[in-house]
Amino acid sequence: MPRFGLLLLSGLLAAACEPPAEQAPPGDDATNAAAAAQDEAPVEASPAPERWAFFGDLHVHTAYSYDAFVFGTRADPDAAHEFAKGNPIEHPAGFTMQLDTPLDFHGVSDHANYLGMLPAMLDPDQPAYNHPAAETVRTAKTATERRGIFRALQPYVRYMEDADPSVGEHLDMNVVRSAWSEIVASANRHDDPGTYTAFIAYEYTSAGAGGIYNNLHRNVVFRGGVAPAAPFSRLESFNPEDLWAVMDAWRTAGIDSLAIPHNMNGSGGRMFEYTYFDRETPIDAAYVDQRARNETTVEITQAKGTSETHPALSPNDEWAGFEIMPYRVSTSILSEPEGSYVRNALHRGLEIAEGGLANPYKFGFIGSSDTHTAAGAFDEETYWDAAGLTQVTADRRGSIPVLPDSEEAAGDTVDDGSGRQYRFTTATTHGASGLAGVWAEENTRASLFDAMRRRETFATSGPRIRVRFFGGEGLAGLDTGGPELVANAYRRGVPMGGDLPASNGTPPTFLAWAARDPLAAPLQRMQIVKGWLAEGATGEIVYDVACSDGLTVDPETHRCPSNGATVDFATCAISADAGASELQVVWTDPDFNPAQPAFYYVRVLENPTCRWSTWDALRAGVAPRQDFAAAIQERAWSSPIWYTGGGEAAEG
Repeated sequence: MPRFGLLLLSGLLAAACEPPAEQAPPGDDATNAAAAAQDEAPVEASPAPERWAFFGDLHVHTAYSYDAFVFGTRADPDAAHEFAKGNPIEHPAGFTMQLDTPLDFHGVSDHANYLGMLPAMLDPDQPAYNHPAAETVRTAKTATERRGIFRALQPYVRYMEDADPSVGEHLDMNVVRSAWSEIVASANRHDDPGTYTAFIAYEYTSAGAGGIYNNLHRNVVFRGGVAPAAPFSRLESFNPEDLWAVMDAWRTAGIDSLAIPHNMNGSGGRMFEYTYFDRETPIDAAYVDQRARNETTVEITQAKGTSETHPALSPNDEWAGFEIMPYRVSTSILSEPEGSYVRNALHRGLEIAEGGLANPYKFGFIGSSDTHTAAGAFDEETYWDAAGLTQVTADRRGSIPVLPDSEEAAGDTVDDGSGRQYRFTTATTHGASGLAGVWAEENTRASLFDAMRRRETFATSGPRIRVRFFGGEGLAGLDTGGPELVANAYRRGVPMGGDLPASNGTPPTFLAWAARDPLAAPLQRMQIVKGWLAEGATGEIVYDVACSDGLTVDPETHRCPSNGATVDFATCAISADAGASELQVVWTDPDFNPAQPAFYYVRVLENPTCRWSTWDALRAGVAPRQDFAAAIQERAWSSPIWYTGGGEAAEG
C-alpha cells in the first residue's frame, strides 16, 4: 500500500480494483493500432467511486536531453524509473540520490528536439561523432567547460530560438527515433499495472518565434503503451497550435495524449493569451475546442518556481509570493506576470466565456520536478537542484558567500545587504518542487490518464499532502463523520475539476479535506481561493476555512489566528506541539452571487520549515542570506471547481 495509507480518514478511500492486463509494446502499424484501441478503452468507474490518491512526477530529464547531458547527467530512462521506484541512482557529482518512499507513477519527458544527439556524439560508430561540436562535448569536464558546450552548440542546436537553416544539416533523425524508441521501450518495461505506472512522455520545448524569452513548453503524456514513430518537436514548429493538430491526428489514429504546460511564470505573458499564436487573431470556438481537447492540466509548481499567482496580480493574498521565479526561462530578464500565472488564466477564462465562447482555461493542477538529473529533489533538507553539476554546490547556486578568487567569484556577484558577496544566478529562485497528485480508481496508465483528462488532480510543492475538494448545493448538511462521506460527496456534488450547475440562488457548499505528509511538517491552515467576474471586472478573495490546533477563523478577516509554529534557524528544528495531521470542513460561500461566474480551489499550508538555502547555510556554518526568505510554507493545491453563472442576481 502507498505511504498515504498511513493516515486514512474513515470512509475516504476505497480499495483499488484489480490491475488490467499488460499493455502491448510498440510493433508494426497494425499491431500498434490494435494495441492503441485497447489502450483507449475508458476506465469504468462505479457511480460513486471513492478513488485513491497517487503521487508522481511527469517532468523528468535524462541524458537523452541535450541540456541534461551538458549538466553532466549520464543516467538513462531506465535509471530514472529505478529512482522513481525507490532505488538509488548516482548524481553526476557522485553522491547517491534516493527517495524515502517510492512514487506511484512517473514520466520521462526528455526534450524532443535533438533527442539523444549528445550521447551519440560519444559513440565513434554514430555519424553524430563527427558533429562540429562533438569534440567539445566529449572533453568538457568543469562547469566552465560545460558552459562552453552551450556556446559550441548554439550554431547547430538553436533549441529555443528561431529556426536556423543549419539545424537540418546537423540533426540525425535516426538518432532521434532510436532514442525515442528506447524511451518508449523503457516505459513499457517498467510499467507494472497496480504497482507502478510508467507513462510514455516527452517535452515539446517551444519558446515561440522571437527567441528564448517566451517559454511555451509542454510535456506530452501518452495514455497507453504505444506512441508515434517520433515525437513532434519545436524543430518542426514553434506554434503550440501545430502540436495540438498533430495530437488530434494521433488521437484519430487511436493514440491519445495530453499536453501539460509548465513554467508559465517564465512565458513573458504568452502562455494564456486572448489571441492565437500570431498575437493578432482573437481566439474563437475552434481554438477553444482544440485546446480543451489537448490541454486539461497545467503544472502549477516545479523546480523553476511556482506559477499559481504573483504578488503584482494578487496584492491582497499574503501567500502570493511563494517560490516566485520572476525571470523568463534561461534568462535574467523579468517575465510579464499578466498571462503567465494560473490564477490569472482562470480569470481570463471567465472573461472569455462571458464573451460567448467556452472557457479555454479550465485546467486541473499538478506539480512535477523538471529535474535534469533523472531524479527529482523533493526535499528542502537534501536538495540537489535540478541542473546537475552546474548548481551542485551551495556557493554555485548562490546560497552561501563566494570565496575570493574562486570560479564563482569571477562572475557576477550580488550583495545580500550585509556586505557578503554571492554568485548571481537564477538558481537562487529554484526550489525542491513539486509532485503531481491524482485521484484515480487504480494505479494504471488508463485510470490515471483519465483522471487527468477530467481534472481530478492536485499539486504539491514536494510533500505528499493529500487534498480532496467537492462542491454542490447537495453537500449542505453532509455528515462528515459518516462512513459514506466520499460516496455521498460524489453523489451529491462534483469533485475538483468539475462544474457546478446554475444556481436557483442557493449558495454552493464545499467539502474540503487535507491530510499531512507523515514525513513532513504538520498542517497550519486550509484555504479556499475564489475568483469571480462581475460587470466585466474580475475579483478574488482568499478565505481561510479550517485552522489547526482548535483555532477558529475570524469572520471579519477570514483568517486563522497564528498557531504559534516556529522554526529554529540555528538547527532548522520546528515546533513539535503545533499543527494538524488533518483538516476538514464543510463550507458555504458567504458572498455568493448566482449571477456571477466564479472558480474555487483549495490551498493548504504546512507550518513553516527551513528553505533549502537556509539548510545550505546551516551546513556551511554561515548565516542565511538576508535577501532570501529563511523559511517557507510547503503547500498543496486542489484543481478548481467552476460555477458558470446563470442564476438570478442577488439583491443589493
